Amino acid sequence: MEEYGKILIIAMPIFLALIVIEKIYGIYKKNDTAPLIDSVSSISSGITNSVKDVLGLSVTFLSYEWLVSKIALQHLEANVLSYFIAFFVIDFYGYWSHRLAHQINFLWNKHAIHHSSEEFNLACALRQPIASLVNLFTFLLIPAALLGVPASVIAITLPIHLFLQFWYHTKHIKKMGFVEHILVTPSHHRVHHAINPEYLDKNHSQIFIFWDKLFGTFQEELDDVPPVFGITRPASTWNPIKINFQHLSLLIKDAWRAPKWKDKLTIWFKPTGWRPENFEEKYPVNKIENVFNFEKYGTQNSQKLIYWSVAQVLITLLFVSYLFDNIAKIGLPNIFIYGFFIFVTIYSYTELMDKNKYAVLWEGIRLGIAVCIIGYYGDWFGLNRVIPISNYIIFTYLILSFLTTFYFVNFDFKTNQNQYITS
Repeated sequence: MEEYGKILIIAMPIFLALIVIEKIYGIYKKNDTAPLIDSVSSISSGITNSVKDVLGLSVTFLSYEWLVSKIALQHLEANVLSYFIAFFVIDFYGYWSHRLAHQINFLWNKHAIHHSSEEFNLACALRQPIASLVNLFTFLLIPAALLGVPASVIAITLPIHLFLQFWYHTKHIKKMGFVEHILVTPSHHRVHHAINPEYLDKNHSQIFIFWDKLFGTFQEELDDVPPVFGITRPASTWNPIKINFQHLSLLIKDAWRAPKWKDKLTIWFKPTGWRPENFEEKYPVNKIENVFNFEKYGTQNSQKLIYWSVAQVLITLLFVSYLFDNIAKIGLPNIFIYGFFIFVTIYSYTELMDKNKYAVLWEGIRLGIAVCIIGYYGDWFGLNRVIPISNYIIFTYLILSFLTTFYFVNFDFKTNQNQYITS
């Protein structure tokens, strides 16, 4: 956990800087593809995922280390060859786990968050799941285990492989010539994120595009079919925690309401989006039928709400950075208390972004958690040793946040709602 936290401390400012550069470039080119409120939701999703990973909130039924110990035909050293093999096998593993997440109903729940943005930009690359609590696909790493690639090499290569998928989430880079035949490019990945019928469930590769060509899931970006982004059952919320469990919630409801036991049991393993007969009429859910004729979510916002949301995510990144940089000092079980505070924080301000009146309640809960933490420990997980007045700073921020949320819910939202109605 501590090592991964240190890696994220380095990666976070790099990702944030690239997101800002893309935003500035889009404004300069008069083609801004990164609305601030959408980017805040995306970054918030990335925070929840990274906190979940650092806290170790996932289970692997079949560990790679165990696989190596049982089936390795030889044992490689940690050298250039073993890292090359690891990268190649992880990419194969990534293609199939990604493809299955698109094709099997219950697996889609962990991946829907990544596709939930109705924009396509670098920030949406950070929309990663917290719902992936169980790793089912370690067996796809069997080729590396057979060759005896050390578990330490896999552990280092996995985050590198993930981070290398960040750059191609952009609309500003067009087709890249001969590179299109080797690597996944922005053009390829725009196709993957699109909900146009021509593009659905295509281009699952993560680094090397030849997996899609080999297994029949490749689709080139067409000049006459501009990609439209999102998911066909739109999330209609900025709250990443809600998005993570929306599809699972629908599956549970449909399984419960299904009159046939066969449907109750098989709905989980059916193709993504499958529902029992006549359920679309009996229990309709919002679904995009015409990709060129639907209203994007959350486009009407006051500038005050947008800037406040940006401030909230930046402050949250400071809280997260302190956690990642001090995992060992904070220790168990305190890091889980800290992680819980981060999740409540993100839930609270994204509820405000959704203009939900219960955002005030969540802010009150967040303030109460902080009061309990500082009251019990005497300070914010040792922060007083670095900043002696940290207690006052945190209390001032949280009280200001509560009052600002109260203002938005009881004044700003009502005023702007009347403006939208009259306009």
